[in-house]
Amino acid sequence: MSRTTELGTAPVHKLLFKYAMPAIIAMTATSLYNLVDSIYIGHGCGALALGALTIAKPFMDICAAFGSLVGVGASSLLAIYLGEKDYDKANRVLGNVIVMNIILSAVVMAVGLIWLDPILLAFGASENTLLYAHEYMEIILYGNILTHIYFGLNAMLRSAGHPRFSMTATIVAVSVNIILDPVFIFGMDMGVRGAALATVLSQAVAVVWQMTKFFDRNELVRFHRGIWRLNREITGRALAIGMSPFLYNIAHCFVVIIINNQLKTLGGDLAIASYGVINRLTFVFAMIVMGLNQGMQPITGYNYGARKFDRVMQSFKLTCICATVVMGVVFLLGEGLPRLVTEIFTHDELLITQTIRPLRIICSTMLIIGFQMVTGNLFTSIGMASKAIFLSLTRQVLYLIPLALLLPMVFANPLDGVWWAIPISDTISAITALIMLRTLKFNT
Repeated sequence: MSRTTELGTAPVHKLLFKYAMPAIIAMTATSLYNLVDSIYIGHGCGALALGALTIAKPFMDICAAFGSLVGVGASSLLAIYLGEKDYDKANRVLGNVIVMNIILSAVVMAVGLIWLDPILLAFGASENTLLYAHEYMEIILYGNILTHIYFGLNAMLRSAGHPRFSMTATIVAVSVNIILDPVFIFGMDMGVRGAALATVLSQAVAVVWQMTKFFDRNELVRFHRGIWRLNREITGRALAIGMSPFLYNIAHCFVVIIINNQLKTLGGDLAIASYGVINRLTFVFAMIVMGLNQGMQPITGYNYGARKFDRVMQSFKLTCICATVVMGVVFLLGEGLPRLVTEIFTHDELLITQTIRPLRIICSTMLIIGFQMVTGNLFTSIGMASKAIFLSLTRQVLYLIPLALLLPMVFANPLDGVWWAIPISDTISAITALIMLRTLKFNT
């Protein structure tokens, strides 16, 4: 009980540190794993395999989107119920998360396996990269149920007052993954299949770790009889709140598909590989901001449920400042050390040369992305689903997709048009977020 009530009484800056630091450590560990995974694949399997991983990523993001639809929405709802001191519904949220994740992940796995190659071709795969992407995603899809449960339970742990336990689960997964990667890729000569298998097995270990906490009889939120039947109110509210990150991820996937196909047409497989390198760099710092958002979420959700709106805004403002500092680092790296950053992923001189210019272009607006991400998370955390959905879709659907299609026809070098579409859409999206924030009013 004390773990949850402190969300409404302890100083906000201390709470954000307490809840965000474990999430940041966990998210940083995850992003470092993705870096290591890319480095292993880039050096062990070649530039085409690295390009195939870039093509497979939007497919993985679609799978993750269904997990966020359940996990993020349910964890926000759990925090709100705990703030309202409705502990029966809080426990039912936990049971409903498991059931919904099993159902959705099974459907995604079946659909993905049946139409795997057509999906990958639509995502930008060529005859050179299709085999690598197929081998990787086939293993990932078979482990999709574990992936959904892993992310769903981690979100529940944070909202239930166990940010450090959630962090440890992530570190366990990342550690097992990093250990198994070289064993499977190099030692057993499994290539990209080995990287995918390492990912699935590491998540299985983490799920076992997570469940030990929810089977503890001393916990306020835990597994017990009567929580497993799907409840219309809980599933409806959780899915409504989770719709924002879900649509954001889905829209992001379509953006990546369009950009991959534009890059394949205008620059070939190496242009896609360049985009993969840039994504891996920005992903590391975006994950830190996501960790900040995860730390902010239970604080804002609980205090919104408890009608302590001043604490909601204190948490938001402090998170914005921290996020801007984080994204300032990637701005400095991308603008000041682009070659050094690219050389971490590959020794292919042609790929390095081709990546430097787009890296600088994309990193030019990194200073405003933190504010944009935190503002979207604020609306999600307090259950304002429609506003969160709108803000999620503006950058991806309203701005980035049209720009990625139109700007190549305007620029002398069409490939530059694809690269510049990203920072321009970020700028317009940040302005939109600011306008929505200024119109935010709480119902007292």
